[in-house]
Amino acid sequence: MMYVLIVFLPLIAAMLAGFGGRQIGVRGSQIVTCGAVGISAILSWIAFVQVGFGGAVTTVELFTWIASGDFDVSWSLRIDTLTAVMLVVVNTVSALVHIYSVGYMSHDPHRQRFMAYLSLFTFAMLMLVTSDNFLQMYFGWEGVGLASYLLIGFWFKKPSANAASIKAFVVNRVGDFGFALGIMAIYLVFDSISFDTVFAAVPDQVGKTFSFLGYEVDILTTICLLLFLGAMGKSAQLGLHTWLPDAMEGPTPVSALIHAATMVTAGVFMVARCSYLFEYSPVALEFVTVIGASTALFAATVGLVQNDIKRVIAYSTCSQLGYMFFAIGVGAYPVAIFHLFTHAFFKALLFLGSGSVIHAVSDEQDMRKMGGLFPHIKITWLMMLIGTLALTGFPFLSGFYSKDAVIEAAWAANTGASDYAFWCGVGAAVLTAFYSWRLAFMTFHGEPRADKEVMSHIHESPFVMLFPLYVLAIGALGAGAFFFNDFVGENYKEFWGNAILLREQATTVMTEFSHPPTWVFVLPIAAGAVGFLVAFNMYIRRTDIPVQLAKTHSALYQFLLNKWYFDELYDLVFIKPARWLGSKFWTIGDGRIIDGLGPNGVAARVVDLAKRASILQSGYVYHYAFVMLIGVAAFVSFFFLAGGH
Repeated sequence: MMYVLIVFLPLIAAMLAGFGGRQIGVRGSQIVTCGAVGISAILSWIAFVQVGFGGAVTTVELFTWIASGDFDVSWSLRIDTLTAVMLVVVNTVSALVHIYSVGYMSHDPHRQRFMAYLSLFTFAMLMLVTSDNFLQMYFGWEGVGLASYLLIGFWFKKPSANAASIKAFVVNRVGDFGFALGIMAIYLVFDSISFDTVFAAVPDQVGKTFSFLGYEVDILTTICLLLFLGAMGKSAQLGLHTWLPDAMEGPTPVSALIHAATMVTAGVFMVARCSYLFEYSPVALEFVTVIGASTALFAATVGLVQNDIKRVIAYSTCSQLGYMFFAIGVGAYPVAIFHLFTHAFFKALLFLGSGSVIHAVSDEQDMRKMGGLFPHIKITWLMMLIGTLALTGFPFLSGFYSKDAVIEAAWAANTGASDYAFWCGVGAAVLTAFYSWRLAFMTFHGEPRADKEVMSHIHESPFVMLFPLYVLAIGALGAGAFFFNDFVGENYKEFWGNAILLREQATTVMTEFSHPPTWVFVLPIAAGAVGFLVAFNMYIRRTDIPVQLAKTHSALYQFLLNKWYFDELYDLVFIKPARWLGSKFWTIGDGRIIDGLGPNGVAARVVDLAKRASILQSGYVYHYAFVMLIGVAAFVSFFFLAGGH
């Protein structure tokens, strides 16, 4: 019963706030949604203790969903350690975002709709993480896609928000197409989409091939690559990442909910859930490693020069997701989920903290128009400082334990792909420290760059917005140290149980990563220190340096500012040809052929005939008499000819 409440309370709240919002009012919808998700969060922590530390793994079968011949799919809740961890992450962050939204959206006229969307998103994410088969997972997968579309485009009268929501939806469809093909391939090969059935049969398919797109390909590698394509879309990996920064057009609580802890981590969760498949496909794991490492470094380079406070944090999220994937790629699944867990706290803290900043400076998001805010919003500054320290891997904060573990796991794997990931991770650590401290210095320190009117209205956020920051700060400070031993330390095998498969290589990595050479241990810490010192020199001591560098290296600056021109490249390769093809089809195919020969053509011929017939309508009586005479003559002639025959 507890697990049913955890999953379905947010759905009930969404329906009450969405369909009954007018009846229960703004306050009623806020109480219902915050209360329901809050209860789910508390129950999730209870479930986490029972499952993770008590071993109470269970499956709750709700009802038969589809029964068609041999195809039988039940709607079940799979509760193991991996699910329990995700329940804590999703519901805790979601509950805090719900509470935060009460204050942040206080002046919005459509608060009931917003709260309903938040709860709907939470329900879809819970369906995804509790799924017991691939079809149920796909339902949750598409559900979070729908909810994110509604949330990103919440301010639908704003053209940029509409464009961003459509972009997120379309780019995710590319990944989801791969995911759907992967699920179809799984059913084709295993004759089932149930996790237990499929995972048990995987060893029998090692080395076997089947025909795909006219080629004989390895079964498991093909399935894993198709599944990972879905993960690339949802978790914004290199190539399918372009929707993530644009999604910042949604309200800030949406950014925290979607891009910190929930939707973007769905891909990481899915690949970890499918460890029983990926562990038997070294090629797929190498691909995951390279894409993850490349994403970590790429997104960090773009974050260096962004000026929108939320976009900097968005690219940071993209980069950190890359860390999680290359940890999975080298076989360190528990390390990846550990980083997912700690990252949820400090990244949500940074997003909600940035919302507090935006709230204080009259909805301004450009860091070039901030500065000198520290004396006015000291609590927000402290919360953002904790988030920044955790993100940059400051010793003994949560990011130090999880991010450094990812880098050390890449070192321990000792393969070509893992070495590439290791150095990408170290490089990204330097860049992460730089852009994080750049954000802090540009926002809170130095001379104020906002106009006097904005500065005169700067104020600290209300308690309803600060309370979630306090809770998240506790997680950012202590989650790493408190859970390290169970997630990735000595007790990791007992903690994870059968939720994740770790074969020989993965077990070796998990054993050796915690005993690296001194230089491997020190390198990420040194990387964070270098990033801090460079940012301090450029944005506190010598504030003229950034402008000089941008002018001196303008080509590189524009390259990074324009996000490596991925959007322009896609526009050239996909958008313009599609528009050209569409316009040709529209003018020739639809306009000239379909309409020309169809309804428009028939109508035109009727008009022509009517015009010719109208010539006969002259208005002279003798013309009409002449026509009548011809008609009588024709009738008589026909009558006599027919009679004669």
